Amino acid sequence: MKVGVTEVVFAIAYRPELLSECMKKYEKDIKIKFSYSQEMEPLGTAGPIALARSILDDGQPFFVLNSDIICTFPLEDLLKFHNSHGKEGSIMITKVEDPSKYGVVVTESEGKIVSFVEKPKNFVSNRINAGIYLFNPSIFERIQAKPTSIEKEIFPKMAEQMQLYAFDLPGFWMDIGQPKDFQTGVSLYLNHLRQIAPQQLRNDSDVIGNVLVDETAKIGKGCVLGPNVTIGKNCTIEDGVRITDTTVLEGVIIRANSLVKSSIIGWHSTIGKWARIENMCVLGQDVQVDNEIHINGGKVLPHKSISENVREPAIIM
Repeated sequence: MKVGVTEVVFAIAYRPELLSECMKKYEKDIKIKFSYSQEMEPLGTAGPIALARSILDDGQPFFVLNSDIICTFPLEDLLKFHNSHGKEGSIMITKVEDPSKYGVVVTESEGKIVSFVEKPKNFVSNRINAGIYLFNPSIFERIQAKPTSIEKEIFPKMAEQMQLYAFDLPGFWMDIGQPKDFQTGVSLYLNHLRQIAPQQLRNDSDVIGNVLVDETAKIGKGCVLGPNVTIGKNCTIEDGVRITDTTVLEGVIIRANSLVKSSIIGWHSTIGKWARIENMCVLGQDVQVDNEIHINGGKVLPHKSISENVREPAIIM
């Protein structure tokens, strides 16, 4: 069974033109139409679905995916499961080690959802909502284009009416809404890539563990990369640089003999020679870091120049 996706709708509030411009290339490459549904006010997790009804309601089931997760995305398996039970909605669930930190999903046989329990003190389930759904168009009768939580207001009613089923997500899953979790998600993805397509990972003497480097990036002599490093398009990594547990986005320059550890380096930023960037730093777009600067856990807004050390974690505005 193949998922015949022909259109993807992005629900977005802030500056949709930025996402639209970024996605133009991918729209052409994968031959799928991208549409954009803009919220003029925050509508929660259900309201945007209703707002996009004119695009989504063509009589066929449709997927809804949270944008801040990374996983294996077995959409074909979810579609097959959804068709097998014939009810209004299906959600993917994933197993966690400590369910007391989450809202958990309680199911019966064949995946029928019985209830949702928020941060249970006693064990009732170790499955949580993975943020991937498949709905029949009839769900539009349940929601309006107003601030609404699909998890707290819509799903419990669907469960009461026995219209909501859960499918166990195989493979890895991570909520990547926070920088530290983003890097954990990267490491999970790279490990997954090692299993399914190891040829895509860098396999040179300068690599430790899993490292993904775009073919347009330039890596200097004497560098050591990894583990859990990704380097984007048109990056320049000069001689003697050490990078570990870090995402380096497109167009970044890291000058010679610098250390970048457990950080996210934004588009077109430059890190000077002998600099030290560590402890979950996040540099926004076009940040300029001078030579020999130490940044410890700093969150630096776009287009800033850093000429003094940042000794303690702080937001640099």
